[in-house]
Amino acid sequence: MARRYDSRTTIFSPEGRLYQIEYAMEAISHAGIVIGVLSKDGVVLAAEKKVTGKLLDMSGAKGGSYGGSGEKIFLLNSNVISGVAGITADANSLINYARQAAQRHLFMYNEDIPVELLAQRLCDLKQGYTQYGGLRPFGVSLLYAGYDPHYQFQLYHSDPSGNYSGWKATCIGANNGTATSLLKQDYKEDISVEDAIELVLKVMSKTMDSTTLGSEKLEFATLTLDAEKKPKAKIYNPAEIDALLQRHGLGKKDEDRDVAMPIASDSTL
Repeated sequence: MARRYDSRTTIFSPEGRLYQIEYAMEAISHAGIVIGVLSKDGVVLAAEKKVTGKLLDMSGAKGGSYGGSGEKIFLLNSNVISGVAGITADANSLINYARQAAQRHLFMYNEDIPVELLAQRLCDLKQGYTQYGGLRPFGVSLLYAGYDPHYQFQLYHSDPSGNYSGWKATCIGANNGTATSLLKQDYKEDISVEDAIELVLKVMSKTMDSTTLGSEKLEFATLTLDAEKKPKAKIYNPAEIDALLQRHGLGKKDEDRDVAMPIASDSTL
């Protein structure tokens, strides 16, 4: 029955469903997981990278690029960072749109865009792609971690339909059901940013497909306040991620490194 109604986003099925939007959400459920946790003094985002390999050029990420490594976590504005799950090309288009919207707001009002307003702007665009013929929904979900003076730290999630919602802790991507149940068990209302970092790393270690956590598979970011009470976004570079994992006892052990990087013998020199 679905095949008669899934060729266009503008056609409802007799059950009142839009199949193309459901298919877009299914594509997101196969993407690398992204977890966000809201704390009383900051927001933490972590994401699993799927595009990995020994021949991949990571020179941009090693330098600690201010805008992110280019796959999962991005800086949208000085007060908002975002994690994405789904089709990366679609995500890049939405990230650029969000950055432009944030800069237009800053130019017009001389203040950073409120987090919810930025989520609304992107959701208006995504909803339009579900209503007009000749278009397909964006195959990507986003987590927005941000701060504004009125509502302090906030965490939002939006999906391909154009819906968005606020969360204390949430996740998108593969194994999100397992991650959600772990977050429900361990999340506390008055959690600090350090405890939130520990919680996120614990959940990532139990839900990622790989057996060991490392900077080649993980992206990490926090949003806190600096000494002047202004939002400070930090997207960790690979060396900082490895140091963070070691501090929490989740990094690669020495024997793992030896296996990953074998020492050449005299016969191979």
